[in-house]
Amino acid sequence: MEPSNFNMILAAACLVAGIGLGALGYHLLNGGARSAQRLRLKLTERERQLTEWKDGVDDHLQQMDDLARQVCDDALTLQRQLHESARQLGSKAIGGEVTPPSEPGETSDDIAIPRDYADGNRGTLSEDFGLRQANDDQNAEPRPPRY
Repeated sequence: MEPSNFNMILAAACLVAGIGLGALGYHLLNGGARSAQRLRLKLTERERQLTEWKDGVDDHLQQMDDLARQVCDDALTLQRQLHESARQLGSKAIGGEVTPPSEPGETSDDIAIPRDYADGNRGTLSEDFGLRQANDDQNAEPRPPRY
């Protein structure tokens, strides 16, 4: 074999090996990109499903609220009919006015009375805050000044 043929064969073999290694590397490195793309598609699909489920839950909660209000209205209507029937029959067993249920935030029992005093804790709202008593000045030891 001549040295020039050997060099040509070696060059061709290196070229084929380089092309093969390059294709293998591209395939392996591009696999991560494909995997990332698949994950992005899955994430997008899951976000779409989550949005649909949230909308479905909102619709369900709205329906439940409407049904609860309807039940309250029906109960109030039934109570009015009961009082009307009792009034027509002259029965004193059921008395009083029919009042619609109050909203949760409207009850006067829930309102806290504001306190403009301290409960004897000598806090900033107490009557003697900042006033020194005579025995405090006599018993207090002199303290070094703070800087």
